[in-house]
Amino acid sequence: MKALPSPEQTLGYRLYQYFQLTKPRVVSLIVFCAVIGMFLAVPGAVPPVVLVAATTGIALIAGAAAAVNCLIEQRIDAVMARTRGRPLPRGEVNSRQTLLFSGVIGGIGLSLLYWFVNPLTMWLTLATFVGYAIIYTIFLKPATPQNIVIGGASGAMPPILGWAAVTGEVTSEALLLFLIIFVWTPPHFWSLALYRTKEYAKVGMPMLPVTHGPEYTRLQILLYTILLFGVTLLPYVIRMSGLIYLVSAVALGGVFLAYAVGMYRAYSDKLAHKTFRYSIWYLAALFAALLVDHYFRFW
Repeated sequence: MKALPSPEQTLGYRLYQYFQLTKPRVVSLIVFCAVIGMFLAVPGAVPPVVLVAATTGIALIAGAAAAVNCLIEQRIDAVMARTRGRPLPRGEVNSRQTLLFSGVIGGIGLSLLYWFVNPLTMWLTLATFVGYAIIYTIFLKPATPQNIVIGGASGAMPPILGWAAVTGEVTSEALLLFLIIFVWTPPHFWSLALYRTKEYAKVGMPMLPVTHGPEYTRLQILLYTILLFGVTLLPYVIRMSGLIYLVSAVALGGVFLAYAVGMYRAYSDKLAHKTFRYSIWYLAALFAALLVDHYFRFW
């Protein structure tokens, strides 16, 4: 009697491992912000072909960048508790397979953007890929405690990509959306770094709490969160949004500030973890409020 294949040998299991290489939770937030950028760029509906092609293309290229990141950092990932369950450290896929997978889905994504969206979006997305997968992962992350600040430019690109996909240009409004994510990135990621400090120190990664200590990091989180609160009011100031967004931004930012002040005054790993998780929800809710406000005004 022929033996049944083990779970590791089934096609579904193999596909799931490749899917995990793309860091789906991170990519979902990237795609969400890009789609919001598309809808904010026009008063009406986004053309269906552009919406589908741009969303799919950006998602595939973001997934390809994530896979390259996993490839480069697989030895570090094997040491850290947060990442040791990823496919490469577990040996579920190898380096060659990961590189091939990244090349295939990245190539498909670029083709979709070039042929069904516009060349500008393709080039901007390719630049984002290089910025994250190469410049940030290889050069910035292991070299400077400001890696998150500088590398945050790549992570802040999704709304610009979405905006360019629909309009074929990058405007001041798109740049403001970029600025919001750019300023959001340090308090978001440093909250994670605070309760993972020992792990980063173990692998020799110069994250801010490793090089400058937790107290300095908590101060930086507070200062960036204050700056973020101010920056998120700018869409209302320039009349890009209305009262629905303003009220939402103040409420969401107030909670974020409360978390930052709480960490600065009485730190705990539990509070840092809560702040990190809230920061993800905060960004999604903020951009959702922008979208609701946008269509409420035009309707």
